[in-house]
Amino acid sequence: MEERRSRPVRVLIVDDSAFIRRAIERMLSGASEFEVVGTATNGREAVEMVRELRPDVALLDINMPEMDGLEALRRIMREAPTPVLLISTLAKPGAEVTLRGLELGAVDFIDKGSVGTVMDIYDLAPVLREKVLAVASADPLRRPPPPEVSDGTPSAPATEVPPMLRPCRFDVIAIGASTGGPRALSEILPQLPGNLGAGVVVAQHMPAGFTETLAERLNRRCALQVAEASDGDLVEPGRILIAPGRRQTTVERVPERGLVVRVSRDAEQSLHQPSADLLFASVARAVGSRAMGIILTGMGDDGAQGLQRLQEAGGRTLVESAETAVIYGMPRAARAYAEQVLPLERIAPAVVELCTSQEKRES
Repeated sequence: MEERRSRPVRVLIVDDSAFIRRAIERMLSGASEFEVVGTATNGREAVEMVRELRPDVALLDINMPEMDGLEALRRIMREAPTPVLLISTLAKPGAEVTLRGLELGAVDFIDKGSVGTVMDIYDLAPVLREKVLAVASADPLRRPPPPEVSDGTPSAPATEVPPMLRPCRFDVIAIGASTGGPRALSEILPQLPGNLGAGVVVAQHMPAGFTETLAERLNRRCALQVAEASDGDLVEPGRILIAPGRRQTTVERVPERGLVVRVSRDAEQSLHQPSADLLFASVARAVGSRAMGIILTGMGDDGAQGLQRLQEAGGRTLVESAETAVIYGMPRAARAYAEQVLPLERIAPAVVELCTSQEKRES
């Protein structure tokens, strides 16, 4: 259970559209958990009002006149760090910019293009309220943003990671993340060596369209090849597969091919698409003790049952600690099944150490 607040969440709304500002204000003002303390029409006003009003959450549009959302975000995080929820669109350029915003310090985003026409914006009310509450509990200073990488060269690891010297003890490393995950992944995955002897599959809660862009951005930073998963892709050393949004991704062993991912529509319309629980459970079935599961930042409890399945199958289990998790919901739910609870900067070194360990475990 997440802690209940003793007072309303104070929200600043920043959008150059008067219609969107009014719509968001109505969606939040209709619930006692929120108090709209101000509205701004551009990034320059946003920075000034954040400094003056000190809101609990700033809802920040990206495309605005005078000063765009990214520049406003940079200044807010430098001058008056505040939990920020980006207002984004699904278009390909929008996804790229949104992910850059998450790397700069925004906690999460809401896709206003997911409801069809602008007149359907009120359909976002439930998810908007849920995300504002979650973002309000985040610490904007919890993790510094990684350096921006403009070319195809992998970024230097934040922590020294030893090279792979021995055969890997794992076939699959499965990772689950939600709110705050793109930032966490951008720190962990570039630290993994290019000769990592296991395939990596990531279930990051994110809408369709954004996962492809996330994979492309990570691929520019990682020594390992990163791609959005497609049905039938091999899970093999040297590759990181990002589960597509609005789909379920599992792993299975296929005769004469080896380990492959299965990507399919979710007939049951599960809350999380992709689901870390489904991914982890499938990995436990497919490889048993030759699996590793990692739960990173996120709200809710997705991944806890799956991590338990991995533990019961003899796999190794890691969970991000409260000291670095932007949202501690998923790690908190899964920590009972964690062999190690680690801050973010120690997870990649721990993965490499476990992969090269000669310790014998019964399957």
